[in-house]
Amino acid sequence: MQKSLLLIGLLAASSAVAADKEKPFSMDGEFGFIATSGNTDTTSVKGKISAHQELARWSNDYKAEALYKKDEINDVSQTTAQKYFLSAQGNYKLDNPNHRVFAFLSHEDDRFSAFDYQSTLAAGWSQKVWDNPESKFGYSIGPGYALAKRRDGSSENGLIVRAALDYQWKISETSQFKQLISTEVGSDNTKSKSESSVSAKINDDLSLKVSLVLDHNTDVTGTIEKLDTQTAVTLVYTFF
Repeated sequence: MQKSLLLIGLLAASSAVAADKEKPFSMDGEFGFIATSGNTDTTSVKGKISAHQELARWSNDYKAEALYKKDEINDVSQTTAQKYFLSAQGNYKLDNPNHRVFAFLSHEDDRFSAFDYQSTLAAGWSQKVWDNPESKFGYSIGPGYALAKRRDGSSENGLIVRAALDYQWKISETSQFKQLISTEVGSDNTKSKSESSVSAKINDDLSLKVSLVLDHNTDVTGTIEKLDTQTAVTLVYTFF
């Protein structure tokens, strides 16, 4: 009897460890859509794909985002937001797997910002400060190079310092809070981004997410605002 209880206990423990073990590859798809008609005609579409790859020596993250918005202004349908963003970061694990060196690449095309495009390449030090069942926190910092083209055709290329923070908190078995912050400091412009989100599971594969994204550039021209804000309610589907 005691041996049977011991065996059951060991099986339960091994199942819990297997359930908590990080997947080698995971991918989420996020989608939000709003359409109104009548006194006000608008169409808004937001999509995002996030993927994480965990290997013996590498921990990699990939993102692809798109935002589109169309409004009727003075009885004329006009595009008022159109933005695309791609990024990839590879983290090479050292002897202490929480200590890493990283390489980061991103490209942003925002039709209504001060820039035609903004691209970044950076490398440096990355560390997973802690990772437990309740929360996790990590950061990365290092030098890089930014390439940007303004709407007037002029280019702004130069050295930068990039820093990023990633905090995640498991509120309950079915809900989670995430805070992502990054900044790229250069001599011409400092580009910063903050994304705060809360998600709640509907079932094993589907979640509802509420997010607030802040995009800030210190050097803009004309009537363009330095700060862009985006509040969204989206559905998130876990593919893997």
